[in-house]
Amino acid sequence: MSQTVSSRHSHLTLNTDGRPHPLQNTLAVFAAVFAVISIVSAWYPSTHLLGSWAGVAGLATALWSQMISATTAERWINVCAMVVSGVGLLFGLAHGGLY
Repeated sequence: MSQTVSSRHSHLTLNTDGRPHPLQNTLAVFAAVFAVISIVSAWYPSTHLLGSWAGVAGLATALWSQMISATTAERWINVCAMVVSGVGLLFGLAHGGLY
C-alpha cells in the first residue's frame, strides 16, 4: 500500500481556501511582527517605549485584521498576535508606559 501526500496541504499558506487574500495576509503578518517586537522588548525594561507602542500597534493591527480575515489560518495568527501584543503592552506599561 503506497502512501500519498495530499497536495492540498503540502506547503505552508494562509490561503487555505485556495483564493489569494493579499490585504488580510499582510495585516496578519504585520500584527505578528509587532507582537514579536513587543514581547522581545518586554524582556528589557529600558525598551519600554518601543515595547509599549509595538503592543498598541500590534493590538490595533490584529483587531482590524481579525475583522476582515478570510481564513482560519489568518484568524489563528491574529488571535495569537493579539494576546502576545497585549502581554508586551502590559509589560511596557509596567516598566514606564508610552512616554
